[in-house]
Amino acid sequence: MSAFPDSSSTHSISTLITPVVATDGARSELICVQPFDYPKRVMYWLPAMGVPAKHYLPLAEAFAAHGIAMALHEWRGIGSSDHRAGRRSDWNYRQLLEADVAAGMREARARWPQATVWIGGHSLGGQLACLYASLHSDEVAGIALVASGAPYWRTFAYAPWLLAAFALVTPLSQLLGYLPGRRLGFGGNEARGVIADWSRSGRTGHYAAHGMAVDFEQQLAALHLPVLALRLRDDWLAPSASLAWLLEKMPRAIKHVGIVTPDQLAGQAADHFTWMKVPDGIAAQWVDWMDTSSDTRT
Repeated sequence: MSAFPDSSSTHSISTLITPVVATDGARSELICVQPFDYPKRVMYWLPAMGVPAKHYLPLAEAFAAHGIAMALHEWRGIGSSDHRAGRRSDWNYRQLLEADVAAGMREARARWPQATVWIGGHSLGGQLACLYASLHSDEVAGIALVASGAPYWRTFAYAPWLLAAFALVTPLSQLLGYLPGRRLGFGGNEARGVIADWSRSGRTGHYAAHGMAVDFEQQLAALHLPVLALRLRDDWLAPSASLAWLLEKMPRAIKHVGIVTPDQLAGQAADHFTWMKVPDGIAAQWVDWMDTSSDTRT
């Protein structure tokens, strides 16, 4: 474990790096941000597609200022991960959920064994947080979502164009060995297996993971956890219909939806990514929700 450069001026907040080894040997680093006092709660955070974990340090520090620790997950293929997508290196949702997130969650629980663990995510991270929680509902106390929603093409204003894009990205990634998201201006350089699982959910509106004999639609329908979903007012990448499609998959969940406007972001744009620079107001909403949500695990 090593110290991470602490960008916070609050000396009571500490930031450490914990190495994580998945069951298949993949390695990454978990960024752990904690308050001075032992936290009663931990938020395990899943980033958006192609976004390195370190970009959520302001969010983690905002949580720590409220006494809540945050563990920032690193997706396979970017940042501290020792894997890079390519013709000889491929993975899909199965590895992300069964190997990577599971390993990171074990590290977080080992670091804070007396704390209640929550899970949350941004964009695709929010979707995978829901999928993981549907498989391990006994491990988490609730789900926090921001700028997230199902990518189902019918829920977007530019639906025909999105459907065409979903039809193209899988064969393109198979041809090249990965999806060159950096060049395309969407996500990172993504594994073709991840793109296949993601584009399938975009075309069909249903979740599945190649190699997993799991009915995610059934798992989500049975999920009974509190969920707070925050939608950014001007976020065209996660519109209200997209979020509604995702939340409707969890009819038994105790759901709350909030709308984030520029005045809650120090006047910054309320879009898919800008909130990450000024997350204090968003963190405060989640903290209030966590305080008032029924939590039988504490």
